[in-house]
Amino acid sequence: MMIEYMNLFIGGLILIIGVMIGVAFLVLLERKLLGYIQIRKGPNKLGMMGLLQTFSDAIKLFTKEQIYLNYSNYMVYYISPILNFMMSLIIWMVIPYYFNMFMFNLGVLFILSCLSLGVYMLLVSGWSSNSNYSLLGGLRAVAQTISYEVSLALILMSSVILIMDLNLFMYKLYQDMIWFFFMMLPLSLCFLSSMMAETNRTPFDFAEGESELVSGFNIEYSSGGFALIFLAEYSMILFMSMMFVVVYMGGYSMSLMFYLKLVFISFFFIWVRGTLPRYRYDKLMYLCWKIYLPVSLNYLMFFLGLKLMFWFCL
Repeated sequence: MMIEYMNLFIGGLILIIGVMIGVAFLVLLERKLLGYIQIRKGPNKLGMMGLLQTFSDAIKLFTKEQIYLNYSNYMVYYISPILNFMMSLIIWMVIPYYFNMFMFNLGVLFILSCLSLGVYMLLVSGWSSNSNYSLLGGLRAVAQTISYEVSLALILMSSVILIMDLNLFMYKLYQDMIWFFFMMLPLSLCFLSSMMAETNRTPFDFAEGESELVSGFNIEYSSGGFALIFLAEYSMILFMSMMFVVVYMGGYSMSLMFYLKLVFISFFFIWVRGTLPRYRYDKLMYLCWKIYLPVSLNYLMFFLGLKLMFWFCL
């Protein structure tokens, strides 16, 4: 029994270390790509071609002095980035590793629960700083995330109805012949842009509107707190990329191709940031409630009808 618990602990630890290293190099990739998009070099001094830049930034951020605000709700202000970071790591436990000791029969449900809990961290971070800018940024982020979670859940429901299982392992079995990306083409693209809204990324980064909010809900955070919020955001980008590959691009497999697909979707996030301007906030809400929600509901009913028709034919 003890050996099983040790296996669980070691498996989780290796997963967390892997995610952290992945996040470090994703940040470096983003800075390099944005540099080349803007016709400049990006980080290229520290280590070979700037490979150690992210690690030096992490050391700098975690050794800086923490600023304590006189008028903040101190305990909540201090704890919310830590909880945000923990939530972004806990959600990774659902990844369908063949050699990990976790088995999630309700993986999709677990993912949606963790995404919903992430909203509280955003709200509490914005509110506890006791600054008008951070509160506005937090409210914007929460309104946006809650709105897109609705369509995200409904889009996921369509794929769940097709395979009739909440386990992420099953997506591999059902995509041997054809990817769900081609079977559910408009939905998969809706999912891709909903992922960007869910992770507060360009062109939906209203929580960080520099012109009016100056970095949004995390404006009062510095050093370690800021670093944890930053790590949580990039960990979620990697997770969402993994999620997209598992659900729409052939499922999880221990092959180089799986990781190349994951890197491509992560690259897509960065590519969009380098090329698209920020959307207007009311347009974002219009897109969610007037376009994505009806489309996802219609597709949900279509796939439900398809499944029922298939059962009656049998």
